[in-house]
Amino acid sequence: MDSIINLIGETRTQDASGVFHNAPDLRQVFCKVRSVSAREFFEGGRNGLNPELKITMFAADYQGERVLEYNGDKYAVYRTYKAGSDYIELYAERKGGTNGEGH
Repeated sequence: MDSIINLIGETRTQDASGVFHNAPDLRQVFCKVRSVSAREFFEGGRNGLNPELKITMFAADYQGERVLEYNGDKYAVYRTYKAGSDYIELYAERKGGTNGEGH
């Protein structure tokens, strides 16, 4: 694993007034980052996606986050693939306005 990404989840907390708030929860994980294959790119494009990154990481490190940050840019995870018993692949696209909310 030669790269580090931030997985961005949400933590829901309740303040003293009883109002719930969502706060981003960042976790750094080691991974391998590669470009998606030409096939993934064209298949995703047919479905309205903009595939860009394939991230391979230890499956135990992934907790269902739908947003990640890599080299200062945020990406939406649109697909995952269990690659053997120890690894998972995250397929991600960069979107304008991806800010970690609602993904």
